[in-house]
Amino acid sequence: MTPFRLDGRVALITGGASGIGAETCRTFTAAGAAAIIADVDLNRAQALSGELPGSSAMKLDITDEAAVQSCFASIPKLDILVNNAGIGLVGDAEHTELADFQRLFRVNVEGVFLMTKHALPLLIASGGSIVNIGSVGGLVGVKKRFAYCATKGAVVAMTKQLAVDYPTQIRVNCICPGTVDTPFVEAYLEKYHKHEKEKVRAEISQRQPVGRLGRPDEIAHLALYLSSSEASFVNGAVVSIDGGWTAA
Repeated sequence: MTPFRLDGRVALITGGASGIGAETCRTFTAAGAAAIIADVDLNRAQALSGELPGSSAMKLDITDEAAVQSCFASIPKLDILVNNAGIGLVGDAEHTELADFQRLFRVNVEGVFLMTKHALPLLIASGGSIVNIGSVGGLVGVKKRFAYCATKGAVVAMTKQLAVDYPTQIRVNCICPGTVDTPFVEAYLEKYHKHEKEKVRAEISQRQPVGRLGRPDEIAHLALYLSSSEASFVNGAVVSIDGGWTAA
């Protein structure tokens, strides 16, 4: 038998239209799952869905509770939730505005809460699994990422708490990537280092002791493992995939 198959399972991936989310949708589809690509960018989600047999696209703002409730009311079955959608911010504590701090918590923490809360009845019914996409920023301090580190630390804590409250009904695990080569990183370089992109790209590559950025497919395949039956004994885990960053 081929390991890490998701045949017959339904997986919803937030932020599923680009980067790690899109690669997770591709990887899950290849493993036999029916992927629900949930994203604020419906056009991009629909374009990706057109490439993936059995998938569907959904416009979803994870910070809108009514929209989240409507989303799950329209889904008869759910086996896997990947809480991938998130945003970043550059700034230390002194240079982080309250409104920006609140915006990050709204998306990265409240959004995960709302998706989890309203997915739970479906996931409990199926004995399903949640994979939260955290960050090394939730495990160690990253310079000028005050708000971002705070939100990802919350994601790590929520993961562990859920595993304690629902130890036999569902599994909940968290992936903490280092810097991954995605549109998220490209947007950061464009906004903050437009005239020195390659220099800064080299610097952030060196944050990982292996000397390179991660690839979205590497994160997606870890999400696949954590969502599969082969990981049935993995619960409440926080798994770093960071080229050795948090080991250094």
